[in-house]
Amino acid sequence: MSTLILVIAILVIGGFVALSYNALVQRRNQVKNAWSQIDVQLKRRIELIPNLVETVKGYANFEQKTLQEVIAARNTAIAAPNTAASQAGADNALSGALRQLFALSESYPDLKANASFLNLQEELSNTESRIAYARQFYNDAVLTYNNSVHSFPSVIFASIFKFEESEFFEASEAEKAAPKVQF
Repeated sequence: MSTLILVIAILVIGGFVALSYNALVQRRNQVKNAWSQIDVQLKRRIELIPNLVETVKGYANFEQKTLQEVIAARNTAIAAPNTAASQAGADNALSGALRQLFALSESYPDLKANASFLNLQEELSNTESRIAYARQFYNDAVLTYNNSVHSFPSVIFASIFKFEESEFFEASEAEKAAPKVQF
């Protein structure tokens, strides 16, 4: 009888360990999947930029410094390590350079009327929306996973099986700041 109770206790504990481990693995995989969605959208945006730069280059008076900043930000984004912090920093720099480019384009009526420029601007705008959604999905997955890693009793298994906290994809201080409005 005591052997049967011992076997049942071992099976229950083993089952609990297996369920906890599997839940941690599933949540970690959700974080990886969510990250890959961000990565896909960031790469999509990076691939659109050369076409945008070539379209804008056709306007000889356009500020070359702005184009160089967009190109430099794109190159930084391409070279950034594949971590949330590094990608977030590169993404923020690229977003700022693109915002500046589009703001300056307002001064060029011919450029604003160019069909290629308008199409690329629309594509980039759609991609920015997708990036924002992917960021939110990623951060939600990270929150769920990190809660599991730090909550009892899964914190025990997370420690034993080396599950480590994931980092959030955070906005830069510039993105968090309220926009400056001048009249």
